[in-house]
Amino acid sequence: MTKLTNTPWDKLEIGMEAEVRRICRADDFFVFANITGNMNPKHFPRMKEIEGEAGLHEPVAPAMWVSTLVSSALGNKLPGPGTLYKSHNVEFHERAHDGDELIVKVRLTDKLDDNVARFDCQIDTTEGKHLMDGTVEVYAPLEAMDYDAGDIPGMIVQKHVHFDKMLAEAEPLPPLKTSVVAPETEDSLLGPLLAADHTIIDPILIGDEAKIHAAAKAIGRDISGFQLIHEPNHKLAAAIGVRLVHEGKAQSVMKGNLHTDELLGQIVKRDGGLRVGRRLSHVFVMDVPGLTHLLLISDAAINIAPDLETKVDITQNAIDLGHALGLAEPKVGILSAVETVTPKIPSTLDAAALSKMAERGQIRGALVDGPLAMDNAIDIEAARTKGIRSMVAGQAEILIAPNLESANMLAKELTFIAHAEAGGVVIGAKCPVILTSRADDEKARLVSCACAALYAYRKSPPA
Repeated sequence: MTKLTNTPWDKLEIGMEAEVRRICRADDFFVFANITGNMNPKHFPRMKEIEGEAGLHEPVAPAMWVSTLVSSALGNKLPGPGTLYKSHNVEFHERAHDGDELIVKVRLTDKLDDNVARFDCQIDTTEGKHLMDGTVEVYAPLEAMDYDAGDIPGMIVQKHVHFDKMLAEAEPLPPLKTSVVAPETEDSLLGPLLAADHTIIDPILIGDEAKIHAAAKAIGRDISGFQLIHEPNHKLAAAIGVRLVHEGKAQSVMKGNLHTDELLGQIVKRDGGLRVGRRLSHVFVMDVPGLTHLLLISDAAINIAPDLETKVDITQNAIDLGHALGLAEPKVGILSAVETVTPKIPSTLDAAALSKMAERGQIRGALVDGPLAMDNAIDIEAARTKGIRSMVAGQAEILIAPNLESANMLAKELTFIAHAEAGGVVIGAKCPVILTSRADDEKARLVSCACAALYAYRKSPPA
């Protein structure tokens, strides 16, 4: 924990200086907007067009937010804890943007009556832009004081706004005809019915008729308006679901209460399956509190120990889904335990190869970089600390893990520790496959259906 100590009034001397540094983050701009009520879209990321300014991607830091950083130097460093503001007079010269590192400096220029201290202040970027300067007067503390900054609780900006946006985009689309295989329990039936309520899918229920009706009765739902195909054998039910896709009667397949292998076995069959020449892979789509974008993670469910060739398909599948979800040019981080290439860690060699393949056009539609460790893949400050400069480091929107175990643990840690919500879909077949887990809640199942619908209609619109 960081202990803050002050310099009381009688210890202050003209010419004393203090400095703090701060990296601009889009999260700060959202917090500022909610605190002040200033909802100027100039300050938010990913605005495509504002008053005719096409292609504006970088959020501009609110000037008043920038000026408030002076208080961090005064309240934390000089004079420090116990300081109270009296006046603030500043002038702005240039603008800061998301990702800029700011240098905040204050210098004591005068000691006035009533323990008032006057400081010159200025803020610049580490790249040399002069953002602001001016003067500030504060009431300096009269007594020595210290404070443990670790006692201040952290803050999550906002939860799951990205999923809300995704659902809003999926609902106006025509309902996706979906073969739902073995929805024979309450949880496995409620998911597709909830998606039908939101007009995201139009489920075809395939399984044991008696069990499906019993599940519907248990959750108080009338399923008489849905097509139901009786087939108690799960392997045969999965085969029917696949056949309906070939016949043009279904546009996606959804897993109900059956083993994943039973469903995928029918999908990957050489004769009558849904393979199209690319390896199947599962993509987790995650809404992580504090991130300003969706986070995609692959592959956490199908390919156990993928080789380089398989990782190419895993990466391309995730990129294709990212496009369908609104990421025009996704930033893809290829993960390993370290960010340097070393033969002792084979995943770093694969990551380097994937990065070069993307440069050569063998992987298309994204910025790909690796190897990256988890910290410098998603945190700009961590990337800067380690001297990593790229278009992906600190800003990755898609994470490609070395193997199934690491991807699965990463996704579940974000879900159960970081309060993320997750959906997921299998890409690489003739149609999207909605592969839900028994542990998934209603929102996860609903979002998975939305992912499938957006992918199906935006990538290759069904007839």
